[in-house]
Amino acid sequence: MISDKTFEICLVSLCMTLLIAGVLSIRPKPVIARTNLEYLPKEIAGYKGVDDTFPDAVNRELNADTQLYRHYRSSDGSQIDLYIGYYGTAKGGRTGHNPYACLPGAGWAIVDSRKIGIRQPNKTSDVELNYVRARRDGVNTVMVHWYQTAGTTVVSTGLQQNIEKIRGRLLRNRHDGAFVQISMQVPDESVLVSEAKAIVFAGSILKILPDFWPVEEQIGLLRFKNVWRL
Repeated sequence: MISDKTFEICLVSLCMTLLIAGVLSIRPKPVIARTNLEYLPKEIAGYKGVDDTFPDAVNRELNADTQLYRHYRSSDGSQIDLYIGYYGTAKGGRTGHNPYACLPGAGWAIVDSRKIGIRQPNKTSDVELNYVRARRDGVNTVMVHWYQTAGTTVVSTGLQQNIEKIRGRLLRNRHDGAFVQISMQVPDESVLVSEAKAIVFAGSILKILPDFWPVEEQIGLLRFKNVWRL
């Protein structure tokens, strides 16, 4: 038998869920007014970047509103690949891309997977990022990746991002997010050094990405601004 107290708690939870769903459904979703990612510096932490593109089939799979794919090279020949896929509020702020599924699907065997802590600017504690090392045919992919929400909130899992999604929609009527991936392909003897380089580079991206975060605005407000400019 379900007690009266348990029934009341379930009823209140159901009502709150329905109320939140109703509020989110009637509030207009903002649209992307400025993409900004393309202005991310091409010189970061001693590396110089060159833009690249994916084949159309990959772009359709990623389905980002706007994205940045860039190869950063240092004077010693090291190369760090940076990918940022941005998803606006209308797309739910997140990607379906998951390295833990995509890497094995492409023939890479994941040999190391763990959380790493890194200090985020203006924060008193470390944030968690994901570290992955995968191996194929004697080559290692060393990768650091995370999700970023509303420009400054950094989380390491899709579940955390979903929680931020609900909070953002309720408080700001906005939940845009990005998947950020930093990777290097190196031989076995360079794994440890490359891991350290990738983590340092990740810290640099954490520091500057909020300054180049895409801008979303309400449709009505955006139209008003366009009319005002005329």
